Amino acid sequence: MTVLQLYWLVGSAKQVVENFVGQVTIFSMNEKSALLAAQLIRNFNDVGLEHQVRDPLYESFAARLGTGTAARKLGASIDTVPPGKRSCPYHFHHAQEEMFVVLEGCGTLRVAGEMLPLRAGDVVFIPAGPEYPHQIINSSDQPLKYLSVSTRETPEICEYPDSDKYLAMATANGVSAFSAIQRPGASVDYWDGEP
Repeated sequence: MTVLQLYWLVGSAKQVVENFVGQVTIFSMNEKSALLAAQLIRNFNDVGLEHQVRDPLYESFAARLGTGTAARKLGASIDTVPPGKRSCPYHFHHAQEEMFVVLEGCGTLRVAGEMLPLRAGDVVFIPAGPEYPHQIINSSDQPLKYLSVSTRETPEICEYPDSDKYLAMATANGVSAFSAIQRPGASVDYWDGEP
């Protein structure tokens, strides 16, 4: 019994192994291990956060965790939402499923026309489809931090009931191949503009 915990050091290809007597050993990974770590492991405490603001309701500090990893059908992000704010509009997906893990703070899950309380430790499961439009709101006086995990189904249609618009998008090899935001009334006939 020598290993108690294994940690990845910030931005490096080193491991720290702590044994039961409290001794610490630092050693370098070989090239293959370092490459695997870069492709498979992200620590949400180490990623740079992007400050996203759309006054008056929307604000978050967020980072996409799956970008640049080996994952092809799984996405993850970390969000910290200030008091009284929300990170994104009320929406639902036609293809993607989502899961949210509340890490710190408390707030409200607006879902299917209802308001449900959220607190640290809660895990929220949102299946695809119009039955579960959703939005996380920080209704407290402290920051709300949560982990989002989603399938990366493509193509995808995302609808926004509050603003009566939709987003159609498709990716190829992790790169956006198509994206359009419209309102249903802006549709044209199938044969419009064809010779």
